[in-house]
Amino acid sequence: MLRFMGSRFIVLGMVCALSVGLSACAGLVLQLKQASVQKPSNVALYFSVETKNNLPVPGLAAETFRIYEDDHLISPYESQQTILNEDVAVAHYTLLLLDLSGSITESGSLPLLLEAASAFAEKVARTHLFAVYGFDGSPNLIPVVGFTNQPAQVKSGLKVLESYRVKDPSTNLNGAVVEAVRVLEKQLIKAPQPLRFGTLVVFTDGTDHARRVEESVMYQTLDEAKMNVFAIGLGGEISPKQLARLGRVGHVNATQSAEIGAAFDEIAALIEAAGKKFYLLSYCSPARAGRHTLRVEALFQGKSGALSHEFDAAGFQPNCDPNRRPTFSADRLRVGVVRVK
Repeated sequence: MLRFMGSRFIVLGMVCALSVGLSACAGLVLQLKQASVQKPSNVALYFSVETKNNLPVPGLAAETFRIYEDDHLISPYESQQTILNEDVAVAHYTLLLLDLSGSITESGSLPLLLEAASAFAEKVARTHLFAVYGFDGSPNLIPVVGFTNQPAQVKSGLKVLESYRVKDPSTNLNGAVVEAVRVLEKQLIKAPQPLRFGTLVVFTDGTDHARRVEESVMYQTLDEAKMNVFAIGLGGEISPKQLARLGRVGHVNATQSAEIGAAFDEIAALIEAAGKKFYLLSYCSPARAGRHTLRVEALFQGKSGALSHEFDAAGFQPNCDPNRRPTFSADRLRVGVVRVK
């Protein structure tokens, strides 16, 4: 039986965007991640929209938001407010870490794993730069596919694993996670976009047996890394508690090999839903001098929420283009922890 701890997050998140009167969606929470203010009079905000139950609210249009400066509503015609494509300022990197220890490669589970991983890449690599690494009992990761936005390239790399023969049948889970974080960090540092999301997806059918790296070191590494971590477990060797601690954003437990595909599908849907709660709202301020308090309010099907930000309009002039690329400072972002009841 497939046990997924994040499905409520996806289902209610979609319902919040499509239905009316759902009590679980009462109230919206807007969280500002970064702001950009530049001449002639451009203001841009990158923020998330969730319900009070931490469910994402995707698909909001620019006209959903009301913009106030010093408590005065700014006309959409005056502000020219628009939702920008986040690609101009945001980068997404996802690393899929596959357990290739003896319990996977010698048990007959590998073909199902590779099929599921290929389908997963087809979904996620559409919007993320995507890489695949493996691990067994060896000290080093097994490179499979470097970061790419081409799902076909990922599939070709995974196909090579069909004839893979394990070198060390043990499981170096702790060490592999630590190394995968380092690989992701290197990519995030090199990303040209100022706002960067790093996502690690770990598939394993067991706990660490190699003991090359202590479990405490692995968890400390994850705690310190600004990354989104999902976990997929297979079988009963890894406990629900361990799986939840590893997959701190979302996790799935497939009790048998036949459920691997469904488990990957759940995580892909969770990643997609989590990403859609973010908005890059840009507008042209009518202010021409002084400091101002900006408030953005979201109104959606009887629910509301707002965020505030102060900015300086010194030197502001007309002829603003709201589609101009924002100037955010470099930052690594998390999608936030999924809270499931």
